[in-house]
Amino acid sequence: MAAEQEAECNPVKKPGPVSMDHVLLALRETKEEREVRIRSLFSFFDSEGKGSLDYAQIEAGLSALRIPAEYKYARDLLKVCDSNRDGRVEYHEFRRYMDDKELELYRIFQAIDVEHNGCILPEELWDALVRAGIEIDDEELARFVEHVDKDNNGIITFEEWRDFLLLCPHEATIENIYPYWERVCLVDIGEQAVIPHSNASKYLIAGGVAGATSRTATAPLDRLKVVMQVQTKKTKIIPAIKDIWKDGRFLGFFRGNGLNVMKVAPESAIRFYMYEMLKTAIVNARGEEKNDIGASGRLIAGGFAGAIAQTAIYPMDLVKTRLQTYNCFSGKVPSLPKLSKDIWVHEGPRAFYRGLVPSLLGMIPYAGIDLAAYETLKDMSRKYILKDSEPGPLIQLGCGTISGALGATCVYPLQVIRTRMQAQNTNSATAYKGMSDVFWRTLQHEGFIGFYKGIFPNLLKVVPSASITYLIYETMKKSLSLD
Repeated sequence: MAAEQEAECNPVKKPGPVSMDHVLLALRETKEEREVRIRSLFSFFDSEGKGSLDYAQIEAGLSALRIPAEYKYARDLLKVCDSNRDGRVEYHEFRRYMDDKELELYRIFQAIDVEHNGCILPEELWDALVRAGIEIDDEELARFVEHVDKDNNGIITFEEWRDFLLLCPHEATIENIYPYWERVCLVDIGEQAVIPHSNASKYLIAGGVAGATSRTATAPLDRLKVVMQVQTKKTKIIPAIKDIWKDGRFLGFFRGNGLNVMKVAPESAIRFYMYEMLKTAIVNARGEEKNDIGASGRLIAGGFAGAIAQTAIYPMDLVKTRLQTYNCFSGKVPSLPKLSKDIWVHEGPRAFYRGLVPSLLGMIPYAGIDLAAYETLKDMSRKYILKDSEPGPLIQLGCGTISGALGATCVYPLQVIRTRMQAQNTNSATAYKGMSDVFWRTLQHEGFIGFYKGIFPNLLKVVPSASITYLIYETMKKSLSLD
């Protein structure tokens, strides 16, 4: 088998200075044949015969080639080809890109082809990935080779290598090539598509870091909101702040934040990860080739992602609320293990899910509105304000501010009901009997305004929290090559 594979290879010289002559030799192609091929590819993108390419034409061409639009390759390809920065790619600019890219691809092809026999064997590819710090199992390696190896002979020729990577606008390094394969493969495997495991961990990391950072930055406002929510009598912000200060000085504003981070980091990680997963599932279910699911798809994906994340971490959320409001009962704050044990022993395991129903009823629309509004606003800014450029940090902060405030305001009454159910000991004589009991007692004794207690500090918290979360998430995605 090895002999047959070697026979399929086109022997080349050992690595050294390379020129277009080396590329033509490896491809067994004349200059005239190469010129025809490049013009044919340019004409494929320029289907309307305009003589130049714009963003829409490049995006349409890549979509036809089943290269995912969500990873902004059209934007990056336009940027790298458009040498005079006029927003259009003339043929001579396209040709220059092809020259540079084929030379670049030939260099890395030679670097991987350690046997210098003109082809890449699976074990050579695996060695190159390992040297780049990329862990890959045998199944993934087989899929990688199978995807690039168009004639299915078990080896990768330079022609196959070039065809696979020619339109990848990023520098041809193993670190860039592997994520590119993952993303293209994500589309090719159709209904079986999932986020590859290496990307799954990256989405979890990005979401976790974003959630932990934003929650710590807004911990004092979260404590103030919770304290105000559980007060059934008329309450004001300044007296509530004084009570928190009296109760624990500066650190009193951060009570429960350690548990909050333990809760929010996995919650954000799960929420963002499930959101990306569900978006892919919705696109596949609709049979769409382009990853643009629209506002309704985003609402559904965001809502279910929020519900899954909230259910997974809900016991920690309840304990956090009890910890933040414990001064309402005895004034002495117990340790986290003791508080958890007391709830288990005196109220039973079901107590850890007290208030879950109103929490989910609030979380589904909140997460749906928040995530959908953020992506919709970002797309609108890209289209109408930035003219297809990528939003910067200020735009991301603005989109996060609006989406977070909108989502929080819409579902705030359900948050109040949930927090009151969480805070009360189920064995108390005045304990709420359920969600409807909280609603009617609050309405009877406090009126509709009772459902919005603490909304001001909540908005003061949500606005920077949502903004910071999305800004950190977008930054992490870029640093982890997810954007």
